[in-house]
Amino acid sequence: MAKTTESKLVPADIEASEMPDSMTKKGGFITLFFIAGTLSGVMLSGFGWLANLIVYLVQEFNVESINASQIANVVHGCINLLPILGAIIADSFLGSFQVAAISSFISLLGMILLILTAKLSSLKPPPCEIGSSFCRAPSKLQYVILYLSITTASAGLGGSQYTLATLGANQLDKPKDKETFFNWFFFTVNVSSIISSAIVYVEDSISWALGYTICFAANFIALAVFLAGQRFYRCDKPQGSQFTGLLRVVVAAVRKRKVALSSRSEDYYHEHCETSKVMPVTANRWFRFLNRAAMKTEGDIDSDGLIARPWKLCSLEQVENLRTVIRLVPIWSSGIFLITPVAIQSSIAVTQALSMDRHLGSNFKIPAASIIVVILVSSSFFVALFDRFVFPTWQKLTGRPLTLLQRIGIGHVIIVISMAISAMVESKRLKTIHDNKLEALPGAIVPMPVWWLFPQLVVIGIDDAFHFPGQTALYYHEFPASLRSIATAMVSLVVGIAFYVSTALVELIRKLTGWLPGNINSGRLDNLYWILVTAGALNFMYFLVCAKLYKCRNIEKEVDANSGFDI
Repeated sequence: MAKTTESKLVPADIEASEMPDSMTKKGGFITLFFIAGTLSGVMLSGFGWLANLIVYLVQEFNVESINASQIANVVHGCINLLPILGAIIADSFLGSFQVAAISSFISLLGMILLILTAKLSSLKPPPCEIGSSFCRAPSKLQYVILYLSITTASAGLGGSQYTLATLGANQLDKPKDKETFFNWFFFTVNVSSIISSAIVYVEDSISWALGYTICFAANFIALAVFLAGQRFYRCDKPQGSQFTGLLRVVVAAVRKRKVALSSRSEDYYHEHCETSKVMPVTANRWFRFLNRAAMKTEGDIDSDGLIARPWKLCSLEQVENLRTVIRLVPIWSSGIFLITPVAIQSSIAVTQALSMDRHLGSNFKIPAASIIVVILVSSSFFVALFDRFVFPTWQKLTGRPLTLLQRIGIGHVIIVISMAISAMVESKRLKTIHDNKLEALPGAIVPMPVWWLFPQLVVIGIDDAFHFPGQTALYYHEFPASLRSIATAMVSLVVGIAFYVSTALVELIRKLTGWLPGNINSGRLDNLYWILVTAGALNFMYFLVCAKLYKCRNIEKEVDANSGFDI
């Protein structure tokens, strides 16, 4: 009887190796232990060198503080743009597992080069005292090796982080479980980054080479853990370049621009026959001209029913995939200036901390780069608080979950509040400088505790806890299944663009005003923060318009009947 039942479910001529992953026992929560361990090691290593990059450039390579901040912003931008390249390779050619493994190995090579720059005196300029105007700049060769090491380490970190997010989400089946996974994904990232502050302390207080060696060891262990879990993973199979399919829709629609649209489903090509019954052609009037790409005309289909001219005919499913991506672009674009203030804050806060009193007692001095840990602690705490208490309580009180769009919107409001606090704190710092007549002394320590920076950084952490998991889950659930790696990397892409925008904005303000000189003690950094407050408020209004249109198109909700998951 058991054999008869099995034969009805699975044909005898199908080998187990040919069965899809969803029909095997691979995947599930057991894989998350390996993925979490890998992510922890990768982020521990990555943030161990990245968080202290500004200080490394200033103290070891004699780079001016504002220039070091600009370089750090460019590096952050690269790290957050590279996941898109990794996602394209994962979805189209190699799969998430291979991309994550290769990226982790590349980051190992980057760490070796960074260790050499810290260990060998010939690879860096002679040291100079803080405040001295006679500091030797690095040679061209020293710059080349430095930038090569940073680029390689950045490529590895950028290629692995969000690829692990996609791989982890693919191990789970229920949308609610995937949403929870994204919350804890960012929690793991933040906690690992917090722990990496110990490495920052080693770099500042003991040895840069030792600190980078610890980063190398963490990366090596992460790669070993990741490979150890290979037999448990439910690996996604590459499906060729999905961007080619999206481009084909545009080309086909343009080539058939003179063809009259039809309201009959049978006039359109469907990838699967059964989808013609569940995908009405007139269901969505937005970008209806794209439907021409799926209209069947003479010569488009072979005698066997397959597409004969792929650049003149596409399936209606491919058209809907492109339409989905287009619909999300406005909301996605609003995230650029949501993160731009954070990008500016995260780098300039380090330079502010360098000029403030960082003593904790008489013997301990907080590393300037560790100030960013406040954001990570705040974000980690509030991610856990929101996931386990706030969001469930909200749903019990209102009968509806807080939607992903609402979470992102709250993030927009919070970032404006954070920039306003930053402006007021900087005004206080500048007043203290003026009262003590320290404007003309480069590198002078302002008699103002670094704790003054904490409130604005805590608020940024709350903002991150709202919008980062919200954006990642929104894109993952809305994007076509064939673009899942790209979906999770969309958040990384917007972060990367935001860092470049922040770099351009700071450079523009430096050229047009005298607010951001090399010595920030003689500048007007508070004016920059007030500009960010104004821009953030305008961007929030733009987001509200985008969110309203998103609802009007009737694509905002994707509710899972079992989990009650609501976008």
